[in-house]
Amino acid sequence: MTIEYLKHGKPETERDEDDAKTRKIVEDTLADIAANGDAAVHRLSEKFDNYAPESFKLSQSEIDDLIAQLTPREMADIAFAQEQVRNFAQAQRDSMLDIEVETMPGVILGHKNIPVQSVGCYVPGGKFPMVASAHMSVATASVAGVPRIIACTPPFKGKPNPAVIAAMHMGGAHEIYVMGGIQAIGAMALGTETIDPVHMLVGPGNAFVAEAKRQLFGKVGIDLFAGPTETMVIADETVDAELCATDLLGQAEHGYNSPAVLLTNSRKLAEATMDEIERILRILPTADTARTSWQDYGEVILCDTYEEMLEVADDIASEHVQVMTDRDDWFLEHMTCYGALFLGARTNVANGDKVIGTNHTLPTKKAGRYTGGLWVGKYLKTHSYQKVTTDEAAAEIGAYGSRLCMLEGFVGHAEQCNLRVRRYGGINVPYGTGAPARDAAE
Repeated sequence: MTIEYLKHGKPETERDEDDAKTRKIVEDTLADIAANGDAAVHRLSEKFDNYAPESFKLSQSEIDDLIAQLTPREMADIAFAQEQVRNFAQAQRDSMLDIEVETMPGVILGHKNIPVQSVGCYVPGGKFPMVASAHMSVATASVAGVPRIIACTPPFKGKPNPAVIAAMHMGGAHEIYVMGGIQAIGAMALGTETIDPVHMLVGPGNAFVAEAKRQLFGKVGIDLFAGPTETMVIADETVDAELCATDLLGQAEHGYNSPAVLLTNSRKLAEATMDEIERILRILPTADTARTSWQDYGEVILCDTYEEMLEVADDIASEHVQVMTDRDDWFLEHMTCYGALFLGARTNVANGDKVIGTNHTLPTKKAGRYTGGLWVGKYLKTHSYQKVTTDEAAAEIGAYGSRLCMLEGFVGHAEQCNLRVRRYGGINVPYGTGAPARDAAE
């Protein structure tokens, strides 16, 4: 196997050091919120966002005033994007069926898909107002039927962003709060004097938001670990350097620590893409951010074969994978670890981020090895149930259960089964013994 790195990002050791610093900050901040509630949230908001309103929760009149600031075109665009997201989420929801089956005469088993009863949706917005994140979390929760949806977003340039608030409201949020970062995640999960805690947290965010969700997991559910944006371009010589460079930098502008990886079997394309990146960085308005990400987290990996490219891609398990090759469907068939695939030069990650209808909250930091992204099913809990409807089934299942409990030494468990054998089967089973086999009893 021949794999050559034409460009490396930060070593893993340095990235681990950054993660350790983040963990400590988040741990201390969550402890402060748990101990001091609203006072801590106000203090943290003033410190990090220079924002300290009397109430972080927006009233209906405040929501209406913010929405009124948008143009009809902006409102129509938001509505179009939400329609795409809702349509796909509804199709996914329709595929999830409640079931009930009779597995043997008199034994009925089933499951129900029940919505989480309250969810906190985090919508990033301190640096860029992430309007689309409201569709992905809030609107999808609404399709799932979650009865209490609260949404938090940081202030943008010192005040609520009208487009983000409109998207939250149109998506179906029941409560909207203007606060960001660890304080928003902590307030939603832990609760304060004025905010009732939720059962689940969803939504992307920076490294601090992702770490806060990780530390709170267990106290509340989370959708997945969705930290700083990652992107990978898998390309061969069927496409050009401009496409590759544009797709890499289009995601690198998210933040200073957004990995962007080119994976190719063409040295010519690899070298041309690196040159094209430098050209674009000279004219890109967000170049300060994108350049730092590319410098510290950008990688260019050269492979000999498509099979090697596949192996490397699955190992990295990037959040977004843009595939532009002469065998895109081959990658779709064989790739197993990623957040979402974007197949062919006609599509791109920005489509998925903003409008096409698939959800853009996706696993990062190799979490694509064990989970997919946010979708309507994440808001649903599949709960099983069982019932026995005949005396004969109660006695037969009870006898098997009794003997299997005794095999493990659980006498009390066995007696639960024995009671049914005695009551519904007319067979006397002494306490502390397993039920006899049916043929022996007869």
